Amino acid sequence: MSSPPMLKFHKLIIFRKYTYMKKLLSIAFASLALLASCKNSESLSQQKAPLPAFDAEGHRGARGLMPENSIPAMIKAIDLGVTTIEMDCHITRDGKVIVTHDPHISHLYARTPEGSDFTREESQQYRVYQMDYEQVRRFDIGSKPFDLFPRQQKMKAHIPLLTDLIDSVQTYLKANNLPQVFYNIEVKSKEGKENEYHPEPARFTQLVVEAVEQKGITPYVIIQSFDKRALQALHQNYPHIRASLLVSNEDSFEENIKQLGFTPDIYSPHQKLVTEELVKKCHEQNIKVVPWSVNTAEGIAQLKALGVDGIISDYPDLFTEQQL
Repeated sequence: MSSPPMLKFHKLIIFRKYTYMKKLLSIAFASLALLASCKNSESLSQQKAPLPAFDAEGHRGARGLMPENSIPAMIKAIDLGVTTIEMDCHITRDGKVIVTHDPHISHLYARTPEGSDFTREESQQYRVYQMDYEQVRRFDIGSKPFDLFPRQQKMKAHIPLLTDLIDSVQTYLKANNLPQVFYNIEVKSKEGKENEYHPEPARFTQLVVEAVEQKGITPYVIIQSFDKRALQALHQNYPHIRASLLVSNEDSFEENIKQLGFTPDIYSPHQKLVTEELVKKCHEQNIKVVPWSVNTAEGIAQLKALGVDGIISDYPDLFTEQQL
């Protein structure tokens, strides 16, 4: 016996409502799953990767062997087995993060785009914060003999963007099936030089962090600086990134930490400031000790005997000799 027309109509309405609600529930569950996945990915991206048992760092890549802060210097350091590549950053007029140590193009190892040498006085006209990156890139930082580093290989080289350097390093690691290295990036801000040599420290730090987060290497990044304001901005805004306090003053460990206002992941003093007592104090607060710049095998051995957690050197081939 067939159902009355009105009953058939009600059944059809109920069926359609059931189907619609089922679709809504499916969409809702899928959205929740996607949100959970995104949050999980975000959480993973903010996790700090475990530091090496002993951190062998190539200073400015491999400054003693290749043009400093260049991509070839970073690759050389990686070939020599470093666990971390160390570098310096400045900001150009057009807001690009570049890998270079000095606020001016250095007369010590750079030549003009025309291939000419220039004096220290003349270098003042080549302030990178007053130049667009395309201007900066045209200088050759690798062909001029550099008396401080007679073993440095000579080649054409330019000041790279931080993002380009990261791309080159990550590509090289993948192509050669090499382990992931850490990036120790110095924010080269200095009190009293804001808006002359660089942006305000917080803005400077933001630009560097945006570059590394864009490239997805955040868990392997250390931000270091002598400027406590830059590290304070990092700690406040990006606590998921490791902070390293560079130290060249003779203030006590306690005073430096008090001025900083928080406990950094790493305390990075000049090698002459390292004592057994300093190492002990750092370790009591779970702070790693990574001194700079140690350029003899004897120096590396002595500091390692004091219990430091890593060493920054211009000559990463010394790490191979020491079998670190």
